[in-house]
Amino acid sequence: MALARTRRDRGVDYWPGFVDALSTLILGVIFLLTVFAVVQFYLAQEMSGKDTALQRLTAQIAQLSELLSLEKIGKVNLEEMLTSVRSTLAATESERDRYKTGLEGAGSAQGQVNELSGKLESQQQLTARALAQVELLNQQIVALRRQLAALEEALDVSEKRDKESQARVADLGQRLNLALAQRVQELSRYRSDFFGRLRAILGNRPDIRIVGDRFVLQSEVFFDAGQAMLRPEGRAEIDKLALALAELERQIPADIAWVLRVDGHTDVRPIASAQFPSNWELSAARAIAVVQYLIAKGISPQHLVAAGFGEFQPLDTGSSDEAYSRNRRIELKLTER
Repeated sequence: MALARTRRDRGVDYWPGFVDALSTLILGVIFLLTVFAVVQFYLAQEMSGKDTALQRLTAQIAQLSELLSLEKIGKVNLEEMLTSVRSTLAATESERDRYKTGLEGAGSAQGQVNELSGKLESQQQLTARALAQVELLNQQIVALRRQLAALEEALDVSEKRDKESQARVADLGQRLNLALAQRVQELSRYRSDFFGRLRAILGNRPDIRIVGDRFVLQSEVFFDAGQAMLRPEGRAEIDKLALALAELERQIPADIAWVLRVDGHTDVRPIASAQFPSNWELSAARAIAVVQYLIAKGISPQHLVAAGFGEFQPLDTGSSDEAYSRNRRIELKLTER
């Protein structure tokens, strides 16, 4: 009391605060103990449930084990029964075979008679079917013989017609060959007349000659070196050629198919210019220039052909200037179309 008074007298009193803190601490401890008790209760309940389930499962396993044992015992019993049934079956089959043998011995004669009767009936049926097939085959053979006779008759008729056709073809061939030979002879005669007239028109010049069935003119008569444009002197010579060719067109019958082929030839030396990349182009261009000039002079284009041979048809295989000059030429050939 004296202490309390002394503290109050001093103005500071700690005791109520201490009592409050101590009360709060005690309440907290009581709350924690309560929570711990509740948790322990629930854990005890959970463990008790698990123990119960485990006991139940253990009991089920025991029951299943017992059932399995019973099944094994039943299987053994069934196997024993199966063995017994098999033995009984074997004995029964043996007894059946013994009785069967006895019955077969008693009725073997009747069985043989029945068997022979069945075979005889089957043989009769087979014979009847065979006879029917033979009759059908005979009918087919007769029909085939009729067809064969008809085919042979048709073949004979066809062979006769073929022989007649071959005779007519041979006769027509002979007539055609005779007509062609006559046309060739006529064309040869006109060719000879044409070349003779050309020779008379052009004169006996050394640069113009006849080689076989061709009239050969040197290129220098018509063109400058490496050119395909007709020179004035060449045009004058072609004018004479056009006169003779126009007269020939009037003389040759219309049913004779003929053409005047104008062939261009060069020597072996390559030209390779911008205008003519090779001797092919140069020889063809020269032949075309002659043909075009003849057309301009009134010659029918149907009677003219232009061809270029380059350096591949030489008259002289030498390498002299004279040989080169002989190979640079224009050839005229009157031939069939």
